[in-house]
Amino acid sequence: MARIPVAQRRRELVEAAVEVISTHGIDGATTRRIADQAKANVAMVHYCYDSKEDLFADVFEFVAGRFREVIEQSDPHTTVLETAQAMLRGLMECYCDSPSFAATTIELINWARRQHGDRGIAVYDQALGAGLEAMRRVAAAEGVADEVVEDIPYVVGALSDGFAINFLTYGDREAADALMDVTASVLESWLSARLGSAAAKRPRRKRAASA
Repeated sequence: MARIPVAQRRRELVEAAVEVISTHGIDGATTRRIADQAKANVAMVHYCYDSKEDLFADVFEFVAGRFREVIEQSDPHTTVLETAQAMLRGLMECYCDSPSFAATTIELINWARRQHGDRGIAVYDQALGAGLEAMRRVAAAEGVADEVVEDIPYVVGALSDGFAINFLTYGDREAADALMDVTASVLESWLSARLGSAAAKRPRRKRAASA
């Protein structure tokens, strides 16, 4: 039987850790439970990682990477409003598609804030930074000022996080679909007003004098 590469084993252990953390929390994410979830033995966990902290570091990177993927897929190079809406929808769909990912993300950020304040902030900052980069690309193409879009990732994050907590609390996919529409409408109202206000402040070009 061919040996499974260490990189693949680590990926399997990270995915297993996401499931275990979502169910048992950080404190309950024992090496034994993670190994059982990955259908591996505890020795394999210790072979791939020097410590559970090292494994959790890869879980953090997995979470940050998933956020980057969603944001990059939501950058269609259309309008600022359409890109922001796609970003928000992408995050909400990600949470609905994987409640375990949503629960683990919230658990990890809270745990990191308590134990390693900067690490929890780093995951959030990476997601916000990727979102802002995407928004700036679209804004530049559309001729929208940089300062107009700099708050969009924060608003998208606040709305998607609130959605995630609501979905995890009630676990109702049908209700979540309806909530997605409501949440998207909140973003649209706020951003439309922001874009309209910015447009109104732009200096108008003087018309050429009639001959």
